[in-house]
Amino acid sequence: MSKERIHLSDHFTFRKLMRFTLPMILMMLFSSIYWIVDGTFIANFAGENEFAGVNLIFPVIMLVSCIGFIFGSGGGALISKKLGEGKREEANQTFSLITYTVIGSGIFFSLIFFFLVPSITQAFAKINATHTTPEMIEAATTYGQIMIAGVVLFIVQSYFHSIFAVNETNLHGFFFTLAGGLTNMLLDYLLIGVFKLSVTGAALASLAGMFISAVGPIFYFVFHKGNLIYLGKPRKSWSDIGKTLTNGSSEFVSNVSGNIVTLVLNIQLLKYIGQNGVVAYGIISYVSFLFFAIFIGYSVSITSTIGYNFGAKNNDELTNILNRSFVLLEIIGVIMFVFSIALSGVFARLFTNGDPKMIAFATRAMRLYSICYLFTGFSMFGSSFFTGLNNGLISALISFCRTLVFELGMVLLLPLLFGVDGIWLSIVVAEILSMVMTISFIFGLRKKYGYKILRFPARHFIMEKRGQKK
Repeated sequence: MSKERIHLSDHFTFRKLMRFTLPMILMMLFSSIYWIVDGTFIANFAGENEFAGVNLIFPVIMLVSCIGFIFGSGGGALISKKLGEGKREEANQTFSLITYTVIGSGIFFSLIFFFLVPSITQAFAKINATHTTPEMIEAATTYGQIMIAGVVLFIVQSYFHSIFAVNETNLHGFFFTLAGGLTNMLLDYLLIGVFKLSVTGAALASLAGMFISAVGPIFYFVFHKGNLIYLGKPRKSWSDIGKTLTNGSSEFVSNVSGNIVTLVLNIQLLKYIGQNGVVAYGIISYVSFLFFAIFIGYSVSITSTIGYNFGAKNNDELTNILNRSFVLLEIIGVIMFVFSIALSGVFARLFTNGDPKMIAFATRAMRLYSICYLFTGFSMFGSSFFTGLNNGLISALISFCRTLVFELGMVLLLPLLFGVDGIWLSIVVAEILSMVMTISFIFGLRKKYGYKILRFPARHFIMEKRGQKK
């Protein structure tokens, strides 16, 4: 029974929800783990300057790569909606159109941003010349240009994360990510640890792993006969691209504004502390990749089920998925918070090469930051929920307010009131405000979409289970 394929049309229990979302969560987790491995090798074999440089330029790379998340989330919602409406052939043609558009867009933006990297890193150097080393800026420039040169692979890889959920084959997507991740880690050891290629080796290792998890799925969707959707002749429809961009606008806003916030955070840290602040935030970023991956994996998977049931007008199942998700997100958030507090010292030691002052500084920063895990999942899920309902406006508004309004506002305000601690607490306050706004939207639009919000969802499902036993 546990090996049966889960379909978008199924009724989802807690167990089935976890089975359906687990491969995507593992996919995101494993992607995060190999970024962490990258960071560990750079910190311990290349040096602190190189580690800081990579973390300084990384938000720029993520800004460019967010194209994949836009088309993956928005396109996945549109394709699953068409499947729910029974338009399978049209869904296949739309999928093909979006895929080819993603590849072309990735190549275009890769060429543009490659030449902008040196100017960007030099601008960072001018913020705090006293506490910014030339080695740090050189590492940022080298790593940035190599990664941007192959960023199309990052974009395509991110795009297919959502598509595997639509195809009901999350597990196959995980296998591609696993193969790419293992390749990346092995090459990290060889290129950084053995051949001492520093950030150049780290970038080449990452691109090699991405090549497997980007190009592999293309062949999979062309030749695998058991797919729900397949890659073939595209449907020539600008309206489909428009709907995809509208649906995925929340992912665009979330990723772009989130990375803008990270850039501003780095600027604030350079201003208040210097290079050590960037190192501390780099450690937090790698750890938060790991924890946020769980929320992202769950939310990305759920988008396809929401889109399908919205297309099929199955309001009861929308209610079921929504309320069960609330329960799961609450439990996951508490577990993350506890683990982050308990393991903060361990993570700090992993990236600081034994520096006692840096370990103490990073540990305190991580513990303050970890409070946000109690609240983050609700706004991430809420944005994906409305993406699945093909309401890109509300989804984008949640993402925009969460990052560019609340986070950016708090990052600029709280350091003035609480100093360096205010930088770490800014994300916590922003996530609380974002959660309140997200739940307000979900509650306020319940009649429009026909779903219901249970007052005590956990107790309701426990009582439901007891009733079924009787």
